[in-house]
Amino acid sequence: MGIFIEISEKLIESTVEIFTGMVMMEISVAGEPLSSLGSLQHSITGMVGLAGTHKGVLAVHFPNQVAKEVTSSFLGVEVDEINEDVQDAIGEIANMLGGNLKTILSDRGKDIQLSLPSTISGEKYSFTSQTEVDQVILPFQAPGGIFYVEVELER
Repeated sequence: MGIFIEISEKLIESTVEIFTGMVMMEISVAGEPLSSLGSLQHSITGMVGLAGTHKGVLAVHFPNQVAKEVTSSFLGVEVDEINEDVQDAIGEIANMLGGNLKTILSDRGKDIQLSLPSTISGEKYSFTSQTEVDQVILPFQAPGGIFYVEVELER
């Protein structure tokens, strides 16, 4: 957990900056970091993998209603269902956060590579790692509800 104390503050700043500047939505921290989420219900998760000196994943978890509101604000069009636009927007948010995490974790930015963003969604699913990881889950309050930014790094 030691590395997360150092990066959590910068990751919070990055998340607020991306939402304010790119998504055009005001958000705030919604409490202390969590150690686990349990199963996600009626949600969508955007994620990017990290490889290199740090291996792991950055994921952003949105309840469906929050994802639709975020996408509407991000794209400037009304979104009323989880569709390709929502998947693309949530994937792009994960990609932007992943790029910022890469900068936070790396002095020169060349020792960590990011995967292409991907999304998963469903009525009920769990997001767990297959390997031993350290993780931090940061809750954020958006106008429509709470979403989470999660980072898992292999030990």
